[in-house]
Amino acid sequence: MSDLTHLDAEGRARMVDVGGKAETARTAYAEGSITMSADALDAIERHALSKGDAIAAARIAGIMAAKRTAELIPLCHPIALTDAGVDLEVDRSLPGLHVTAWASTLGRTGVQMEALTAVSVALLTIYDMAKALDRGMQISGVRLSEKRGGKSGDWKRE
Repeated sequence: MSDLTHLDAEGRARMVDVGGKAETARTAYAEGSITMSADALDAIERHALSKGDAIAAARIAGIMAAKRTAELIPLCHPIALTDAGVDLEVDRSLPGLHVTAWASTLGRTGVQMEALTAVSVALLTIYDMAKALDRGMQISGVRLSEKRGGKSGDWKRE
């Protein structure tokens, strides 16, 4: 278990000490999708949902979630973000939406969890706002797509 950084010598969960690490610019990108009926997608595009503009709400919810990640993920460090954003793109071939999020900081630990949390909450917000039209919507493919900076360097999904 020595390779698991979030466990101490006795196997108990702990927060990793990043105090000795250098501050570097770090950015992470994540993505995910939600599939739905063509009628639900059409209502989202026309801003015809009874709850309002789902895309605008999901964008704001995702950004807010990135800022609060440490409150949701038990061993995640609180991070001062320098940037966070969410893009939502209609994909008629699904039919549904593709969500991309990013988070950046100048700090001692990465922002992968912030980007992943932003995508997840944005997708959940779409589900919440459109569930009256389609309870069978499916969230899938939530994953890290790229990270930049830090001790381990850059990484990009092939």
